Amino acid sequence: MPPRAQARHPRSIGVTVRHRRPTSSFRAVVATLAASVLVLTACSGGDDEPTSGSASAEPSPSETTEAPPEPSYWPLTGLERKGDAPKHPVLVTKVDNTSSSAPQVGLGSADLVVEELVEGGYTRLAAFYYSQVPGSIGPVRSMRASDIGIVPEGATVVTSGAAAVTIKRINGAGIPWITEGDAGVYRDTSRSAPYNLFARLGEIAKRVKADEEPPPYLPWGDAADLPKGAKARTLTADFGAHSTSWQFQRGRYVNTDSYAAEGDHFPAESVLVLRVEVGDAGYRDPAGYPVPETKLEGKGTALLFHGGRVVKGTWRKDGLNGAIELSTKRGDLTVPAGRVWIELVPAVNGEVTFAK
Repeated sequence: MPPRAQARHPRSIGVTVRHRRPTSSFRAVVATLAASVLVLTACSGGDDEPTSGSASAEPSPSETTEAPPEPSYWPLTGLERKGDAPKHPVLVTKVDNTSSSAPQVGLGSADLVVEELVEGGYTRLAAFYYSQVPGSIGPVRSMRASDIGIVPEGATVVTSGAAAVTIKRINGAGIPWITEGDAGVYRDTSRSAPYNLFARLGEIAKRVKADEEPPPYLPWGDAADLPKGAKARTLTADFGAHSTSWQFQRGRYVNTDSYAAEGDHFPAESVLVLRVEVGDAGYRDPAGYPVPETKLEGKGTALLFHGGRVVKGTWRKDGLNGAIELSTKRGDLTVPAGRVWIELVPAVNGEVTFAK
């Protein structure tokens, strides 16, 4: 069954920078052109006589140096890419993030993960796959209207579905989605519903095609470009009923309360916290809780954790389809290329703490 809502409006959640990641060490390659020398040999006779024996020296291959192709970069990590972009779009999979989801499968293969608030103060994950796709991912859960501002341009969402009001808004935003009943989505009989829906992303990736490569999701750069910041080897993002904690260990951030399967944890090299406004999605879940809607637009405070330190700044995004921009008081802020976990922590009723 083909993905739903194939018609798509122009969207640009990637940053408004080129696909090539600017770095402080980038040097332009200067092409050297060899000059052609024309040698004229005059013959005997008057000035009006035609010359003979003239020769034209053409440049040899060794005298002309072609500029090598400029490097390309993965849009979800900022890392340099060897070879062509995949034929499939970014596959954003909605993953349950409660204890009932344990063990989560496939997070270790994600390029980027966004954690967002859902009803009751719990969270759900939007796991992004592009440079690689795992055999299976799950447990797969439902979409929220918050995903309209999270899902990048051209991506396809893998989901268990959504409330009717949410489906209407997702379709209106032109976001295609795949759910149970479509090829590649299945139930794991060893688990209990609704935490037993999984997706074979490799199978799905073979049949969905992308028109073009997506723009960069974040403003990528080098660690050398970062302001020094303050020491911060631990941090906790508190959403209310759920908290996600991180420790900086051996050059990466380890989620100490993860539900991921052993050996399948997301290897975060940076954690980016964006404080966001949260509104009411306009309906309640089956348990009677009002469903929140994260507003990933406008502006707010940002905390970028990298290398055991934290840099404080601000984020800005022009509308749900705009580009994520980061800055400090001194100017633009870039995220070191690598795997990033983004925490969308409510500006009200949410909290972020960190320590040396």
